[in-house]
Amino acid sequence: MDHVTYDKQDRIATITLNRPEARNAIDPAMDQRLRQIWGDFGDDDNVDVAILTGVGTAFCAGADRNTWFAQWLDADAAAVRRNAKGIGFGGLTRGMRIAKPVIGAINGWALGAGLELALACDIRIASEQAMFGAPLVGLGFHHGDGGISRLVDACGVAVALDLELSGEPIDAARALQVNLVTRIVAHDELMSHARTLAERIAGHEQSAVRSAKQTVLDVVGRRLGDQLECEALSAYAIEGQTARRIIESIPMRS
Repeated sequence: MDHVTYDKQDRIATITLNRPEARNAIDPAMDQRLRQIWGDFGDDDNVDVAILTGVGTAFCAGADRNTWFAQWLDADAAAVRRNAKGIGFGGLTRGMRIAKPVIGAINGWALGAGLELALACDIRIASEQAMFGAPLVGLGFHHGDGGISRLVDACGVAVALDLELSGEPIDAARALQVNLVTRIVAHDELMSHARTLAERIAGHEQSAVRSAKQTVLDVVGRRLGDQLECEALSAYAIEGQTARRIIESIPMRS
């Protein structure tokens, strides 16, 4: 059985974690498959936007405890350093610079590394049934694939410390309050809402979409002056013929 499904339709790719019996916990085989999928998505000129979601009650319960952690029990410092410079969990959290937008349709529990995977999405839409948590401190470690970094960037230091140190989960309403997600929808409408948003994004000029995504990510953590310079350089460097075609298509107002 394929525990990750990959569908392409009308310039939109849908990646679905399909291991509901394990709450979509990711094992090494799933991780490798996700790396392949993200590589294909990034290179395929026929798709512009991806939706990542899960089957069942969980978006992703994190790394599979029975298979994932065994590879790190005897890891030495060199292995840890190589991993830090390599591809992160689920192929999305670190190391792959995907220019195209990724929408996370969070259908249920996003725990541990599953929260990291959700945070790695550019836009997060939550089902009203979604739950988010970082329970790793109770197991003797903490996020290492972007969970802490992206929590700080998206939600701020106070929220990141609360979630990481307490290990307590939060529901979708609280996630919206702290900017962990930007939208909450009825559970049965999650995928249709995600699809509508993906279609809207795919209908825009993609050079502008991808430049805007990269610019947002590039300005994080910089001084204001550097942010403004980065934004201006990026915006005014968008290919001139494309911009001219779009401007000329806008009706003139009398």
